[in-house]
Amino acid sequence: MTRVTPDSPLVQPEPAPESGLAPPPEAPHASAGSARHALSEWTITIILLLFGTTTLVQAFVIPTGSMEDSLLIGDHLLVDKLAFAPAGPVSRYLLPYTPVKRGDIVVFRYPVDVRQTFVKRVIGLPGDRIRIVNKEVFLNGRRIEEPYKVHKTSYIDSYRDNFPSEPNTRIDRRAERMLERHVQGGEVVVPPDAYFVLGDNRDSSLDSRYWGFVPRENIVGKPLLVYWSYDAPTHRLAGPGFQLEHWKDLAVNFVSKTRWRRTFLLIRGHAMQP
Repeated sequence: MTRVTPDSPLVQPEPAPESGLAPPPEAPHASAGSARHALSEWTITIILLLFGTTTLVQAFVIPTGSMEDSLLIGDHLLVDKLAFAPAGPVSRYLLPYTPVKRGDIVVFRYPVDVRQTFVKRVIGLPGDRIRIVNKEVFLNGRRIEEPYKVHKTSYIDSYRDNFPSEPNTRIDRRAERMLERHVQGGEVVVPPDAYFVLGDNRDSSLDSRYWGFVPRENIVGKPLLVYWSYDAPTHRLAGPGFQLEHWKDLAVNFVSKTRWRRTFLLIRGHAMQP
């Protein structure tokens, strides 16, 4: 298995599909429409599980905590590679293509190094205006509700938590260009065919604030579910190649360190108002 750098949230795909984010518990009075939607999700997931190849789905593992608590270190994901694919004249009627939406969790090739694969949440679509004030995200002038995000530091960082602003740390040249060319009225404006993404673990995420926008062509797909979740440290999941220490740990602690409640949990986005 090819691995990524420690700060990225996804390992590169494993050679064959194996086995996303747990949805919040639905209220007892959920509508028939909600039930049909859930059934549709499961139907598509089962089809992909039964007939998927690396063309349809791929397996990934989360090695870092940048998407906590939505995705945990050690979550093994199935990613739908066709979800955001351009629809053809016939396939648009046969396959569940969808446009990328605000609030979606997406898997993409890291713009700084496309050999690495990241997972983050889409905050801004082309044309959207984004700013962060004291850790709160404002989208097109309105503060958005983010029940999925966590803050694990109490202090306010002048760049990270009040964005866009003067960087107080080293950022990639793509982020420098973003700040130079795409800031209007104190807001970042997302250009055509690009997206602004953030990690849910907002204080510990290497995201668009530090390396700029995600080009549309970099998006790989949409996480479907967590097929297995194992409590392992980052260095074992993000390290290169075969690791004897990791396999010994699996042999001894497979049952006790597997997060059984996360097995086959569907990953869903969170709808945001524009």
